[in-house]
Amino acid sequence: MAKVTATDLKERFQLELLAGEEGLYRAITTSDISRPGIEMAGFFTYYPARRLQLLGRTELSFFQQLQDEEKQERMEKLCTYDTPGIVISRGLVAPPELIENAEKTGVPIMRSHLASTQLISQLTNYLDTKLAKSTAMHGVLVDIYGIGVLITGASGVGKSETALDIVRRGHRLVADDSVEIRQQNGDTLVGTAPELIQNLLEIRGLGIIDVMTLFGAGAVRPYKRISLTIHLELWDEQKAYDRLGLDEETLQVLDTEIQKLTVPVRPGRNLAVIIEVAAMNFRLKRMGVNTAQQFSDRLKQMIDDGDKEEF
Repeated sequence: MAKVTATDLKERFQLELLAGEEGLYRAITTSDISRPGIEMAGFFTYYPARRLQLLGRTELSFFQQLQDEEKQERMEKLCTYDTPGIVISRGLVAPPELIENAEKTGVPIMRSHLASTQLISQLTNYLDTKLAKSTAMHGVLVDIYGIGVLITGASGVGKSETALDIVRRGHRLVADDSVEIRQQNGDTLVGTAPELIQNLLEIRGLGIIDVMTLFGAGAVRPYKRISLTIHLELWDEQKAYDRLGLDEETLQVLDTEIQKLTVPVRPGRNLAVIIEVAAMNFRLKRMGVNTAQQFSDRLKQMIDDGDKEEF
């Protein structure tokens, strides 16, 4: 699992470190951010100490109304050895009690000039991305008419060559050979290319080619949501392939299932055109038009009408 520390936040959002430097490398394990308002009032029974804490104008204004003994007590309980960091918004002044207890327990105290709501939004989006479940798959990811298509199959079946033809038809390459996949927002799969092979395609007999250099910046993109997977396999005469499109397979990646199509490969089949049409048909289904189901319904209606005429 990816690891995020207070140092990463400090560098990414240009936060000012006020105290607790020794705790900058504490791991942040959740994207949830807590605003300890009720804790400022003294209720720590359900204090989520392992979350990143954010203090804004509301929390600090209330804190200033407390008695000196209460201020010390609240900050002692707020700064635990499990707390990964505390961020102060709007460039507000950190209470001396907070600085003192943060130094004792090594909790990094950082400050931003952004408003609380804006800061929470940016921090949450960043942590969601960095802490998302991830995996890597062997395949090619392309963007066809806005649909992220993951092409899989055995080594040498023609995935990269098909992707090259797809790019030549005006679509965009995201990743070849290895696709890094992150699960974001619960069930959204986003694929990217490893930095080492970004924008590159490997064609057997030709070698490594730079797609962006050959076809322009419009032929590549850094990431894409995966909506459809197409598995290429050598044609098997003994296997019955789906001819109507009514059978819907799915492929589970992490905790998410995506639609899977199996396309047999043999000489004479234009795989690039087939995959392009598959993406267009998938997009049509999402708009509510299912051609295979409409054909099946018409066929059933004709059979029913024929049975009625016999009687």
